[in-house]
Amino acid sequence: MAWFVKTETFTAVAAALPVEQRRPTLEAHRRWVADEAAAGRRLRSGYLVDGDRRPGGGGLLMFEASSYADALAWVQNDPMIRDGLVDWQVQEWIPVSGDGWP
Repeated sequence: MAWFVKTETFTAVAAALPVEQRRPTLEAHRRWVADEAAAGRRLRSGYLVDGDRRPGGGGLLMFEASSYADALAWVQNDPMIRDGLVDWQVQEWIPVSGDGWP
């Protein structure tokens, strides 16, 4: 298995929406991530903040998949992508140093 990284930022249209309108998709995204982790998928998910710890910089999802094609197919089930709230990309990550994490 290989590690992949999905990065995302809200589209201009989604960023302009009130939080209340984005909330259902955000909650569905959190449930999807939790369900995938509970089913055994190795992943790490979170959002980016600025120097004052304010969110808005986007999100990051690290996960294992057997191939780039499988990684692309899997992330397209993410409600954030499915509902068109984010611009996103997926890249394979090849760790070259560290303490064994992930």
